[in-house]
Amino acid sequence: MSGAVNGGWYLLHQAVTGCGKAFCQDHHVAFTAAGGRAAVLAVADGHGSAPHFRSDLGARWAAEEFAACARCFVRRAEGGPGANDKPASLPTLRALARELPRQLVRGWRQRVALHEANAPAHGRRPETPAFDVYGTTLLGAVITGELLVCWQLGDGDIVLVDTAGRTDTPLDAGPDLGDETESLCLPEAWLRARLHWQPLTGGPPPAVLLSTDGLSKSFTDRGGFLAFARGVRERAGQEGPDQVQGKLADWLGHAATHSGDDTTLVGAIPVSPAGSDEGQQQ
Repeated sequence: MSGAVNGGWYLLHQAVTGCGKAFCQDHHVAFTAAGGRAAVLAVADGHGSAPHFRSDLGARWAAEEFAACARCFVRRAEGGPGANDKPASLPTLRALARELPRQLVRGWRQRVALHEANAPAHGRRPETPAFDVYGTTLLGAVITGELLVCWQLGDGDIVLVDTAGRTDTPLDAGPDLGDETESLCLPEAWLRARLHWQPLTGGPPPAVLLSTDGLSKSFTDRGGFLAFARGVRERAGQEGPDQVQGKLADWLGHAATHSGDDTTLVGAIPVSPAGSDEGQQQ
């Protein structure tokens, strides 16, 4: 859902199906937690090729499993209503952040195995789950008032945009390797996950944007893609996040005509205690 809580986050989210595709292989989640003080974002991109003919299910389960793991992380980061439910220390949270990919992959594989037991892939024995059939990438982020943590397994983009319009891509893996990417379906996939850990101190937090690679591939160069990300935050500050949310389908649809791929974007825009985008306070 979109919307904002004062002093929290306004959420953006949109997915469009690639040109000529029967259905979208992407899946996403975006929600606030801890009374609006925290935000959780995730996008998963099912591989979609013939060997991965159930990757739409794999993407959905990846996003859902991340959401479940992230809720637990937020509870530890923010504490609970009880006197003994104090926020965990930063070292404890960092250890939990490093462990989260293993928990995510475990939950994802359990869901695949259950589905395979009831509807095994063609030519596969039910006792041998066909994890590759469900192959997907995953990007995830948890943002609290004091901490930003991002995880990435496979391709896609995480872009941070500060109030001055500066962009950062903390988990950028470098040059595109074509159609080759890391995947949840690979053995010990949690070892391939990348982690970004950023305490938020001394100023307003950045806007956080996650997108599948269908978006960045629609631009002729990296600079054009980052300018688009910067523009999302700028226009949220100038026109209001509701206006940006209303235009995302058109913007991503235009991108999909260039990349030919499913295109998904989710984002968290910081909101001031007065209820306006922090970007308006420049």
